[in-house]
Order: sequence, then structure tokens, then C-alpha cells
Amino acid sequence: MDRSKVALIFSVLLLFLLTACHPKISQSAKRYPFTGRIVSIDAQDQSAVIDGDAIPGFMDAMAMSYKIKPPATLSQLATGDSISAVVVVVEPSSKTDNPAPDYWLENVKVTAQKDSTPAAGPKTMHMPAPGEDVPDFPFTNQSGRRISLHQYRGQVLLVTFIYTRCPFPDFCPRMSGNFAEIYKQLAGDSTLARAHLLTISFDPEHDTPKILRDYAFSVAHTKEPALFNRWEFAVVGATDLPKVTDFFALTVKPEGGLITHNLSTTVIGRDGKVVRWYHGGDWQVSDLIKDASSALEHKG
Repeated sequence: MDRSKVALIFSVLLLFLLTACHPKISQSAKRYPFTGRIVSIDAQDQSAVIDGDAIPGFMDAMAMSYKIKPPATLSQLATGDSISAVVVVVEPSSKTDNPAPDYWLENVKVTAQKDSTPAAGPKTMHMPAPGEDVPDFPFTNQSGRRISLHQYRGQVLLVTFIYTRCPFPDFCPRMSGNFAEIYKQLAGDSTLARAHLLTISFDPEHDTPKILRDYAFSVAHTKEPALFNRWEFAVVGATDLPKVTDFFALTVKPEGGLITHNLSTTVIGRDGKVVRWYHGGDWQVSDLIKDASSALEHKG
């Protein structure tokens, strides 16, 4: 075989290998212009919680966590800054147990510096910190019974927030799906016997005990009342809602029959103190299982 043919074959093989090793992600990526205000920055996670404006045709206004690319951009940002950027959304290329699109911000630019004048709003949002005492907030559970957080002392409590009418698959349905998987794992692991799940609705006008009960059976794929021995569903009353949303860094804004909101999930230790708080939905089932196991190993 002459050298020209060998070179041609080698070139074709090299092109094939490069294509196989580097799939064209950009073909499935969608980009949208983005504006918002920075609520908090997590340099270790290379992300920021941003109170984003509405993106027509894609997403309502809401506060949530975004990865920032390149990460070096974070050093140029400060809490309270107004920014413009491009949000990149990549749909999953393969089906998993809980598929969710990958997303991040790029081309981030500061359009206005933070205002040094104290003001209410995202810039003063409380962030649950490890070791912080969790107030004894009251709720009404799926059986119509009044409960409060202090009654779970001695257990590790995993708490997340939803509302049952939420139509966005990457928000409340995803949190409920993750908790359903955690529930399955708790049932099969005796070392997690003192871990408890609590899903809390911030929609007291709609989410009655009956609706919560039906929702619970639906997301857990069972109608066995024993479900509630390990996983309860509750709603916060309208009077207590502002205090609860403030402590757990929730933004809740009723709009046109729906509720624009962010995501908040907290691991509470046996002593009633925050073990870890997750803003947004950028956590895995394995993260909370690990947090629960670690918290159960320490006496509180």
C-alpha cells in the first residue's frame, strides 16, 4: 500500500476518534439572554444564587443556583451586583433514573454594582448555616395533625419544599422524585433507621391535608399508610409562611395561579441544628444519604 493511501486511512481514523471522544454538545445546547441580581456566591462550588428575571419562552422570574463558567469570573462578582449573561441549557443525552438538563451561565458581565444602602430583599436573604438552631416552626401534615420541627429531635430530618401544582419537571417534581428514591434507600438500610423525610408545601390556599395525602401516594408510588412513618408531607400556614421562607431562604411569589419559587433543601441533625443546606436543585440523592449517615454517627 502506497504512503498516500496509508496517510488517508490514518486521517480518517484520527477524525473518527476525535469525533467519538468529543461529542458535539453544542448541537443540543440552547442559549438564552439572562439578567438578574446576585444573592450569594459559593466559590468552592463555583456557583452563585441569582434572582433571575423572566426569560420569555423559557422560564419565569425566580431565584436559583447557577454554575458560572469560567469559574474565574466569580472573583469579579459581589453579592448584590446586577448582571447580564447567557444561560446555556443542555438536555441529557441519555436516560437515567432522574434525568435533568445541565445548565450554567457564561459571558457574565456586571451591569450595576451592589448598592451599599441597606435594603430588604435578596441582598439580605438569610442563608441557613451549619450549627444554626432551626426554629420550632408548626405545620399541618397529610393527616390533618399539627406537627412541629422540635418533635423530630433525636432523628435526622431531611426537609425540602414544594407545592403540589408545580408544573416544572426540574423543580418540585424533581425534589419529590429524589425524596422518593431516598425513601426507598432508607427502608433498606438499618443504619438510617432514625432518618426522617419531611416535604413541606408553601401553598396553604390549595394544599389541604387530603391533597397532600394524594400527592404523597402519587410520588411515592404506594397507597400504604405506612409511608408516613418515614416520610411526611405538610403545609405551612399563611401566618407562619413569611418566617419559614425567610429562614430557609425561599422566594415564593404567587403569579397567575402558579407560584414562582426557588428550591431549598436542609438536613437537620438530631439536636435540631442545621447540618447542611442546599440551595437550588444541584444535589444528588447520594449527597443527602451521606449527610444523614454522617449526622447519625454523631450524638446531638
